[in-house]
Amino acid sequence: MPTGLGGFDLRAMILAAGRGNRLRPITDILPKSLVEVRGRSMLERHLDMVKAAGVDTVVINIDWLGEMIRERIGMGANYGLEVLYSDETGNVLETGGGIFKALPLLGDDPFLVVNADIYTDMPMPSLRLDDDVLGHLVLVPKPSFKASGDFDLVEGRVQNSESPTLTFSGVAVYRPEFFAACEPGRFPLAPMLQAAADEGKLSGEIYAGSWEDVGTPERLAQINQS
Repeated sequence: MPTGLGGFDLRAMILAAGRGNRLRPITDILPKSLVEVRGRSMLERHLDMVKAAGVDTVVINIDWLGEMIRERIGMGANYGLEVLYSDETGNVLETGGGIFKALPLLGDDPFLVVNADIYTDMPMPSLRLDDDVLGHLVLVPKPSFKASGDFDLVEGRVQNSESPTLTFSGVAVYRPEFFAACEPGRFPLAPMLQAAADEGKLSGEIYAGSWEDVGTPERLAQINQS
């Protein structure tokens, strides 16, 4: 397997299996990861970003219109990457279950995870983690369309609070051990992150640059017009 700096096998997962209901009717005929922002699909933008971070192998989970993703991306040669697929067709597993299913493809080292439905120019975080953490989250200032944030960051550690001011960007690094207690099936990631934050097991950083959750046709139009 390809190895990155210091012998690490640098791998990433792009979460692209969601139906994209909030982006309908666009996603009735197109998987949300292939929706174009400023002339290029979000998925292909993410492939470029993880490649620039030194990643060699990318796992993409697929469900709704997944064959369109396979046809567009193939095995990754056009992007300088090896692309593998974790097929959830007919049984989409949510974020936590999707990552857990793909673990055999992600190796033994910390790996990067990127939500397919974000638009950002952030540099990908380092895949090296402190010894006492299970994951590292990139956080962004709470966008105006959200009623509340997800977490706070105190001395480099992600924390829960009653009035959080930061939003999880959808970009993170995890150790495989983060999922050690999980079982196959459909489950969300958010409760796991909250529990790990309570245990002081998540480090984090804040990115204050360009970041958008491309969640609705209206927000997509705003980004494309800006």
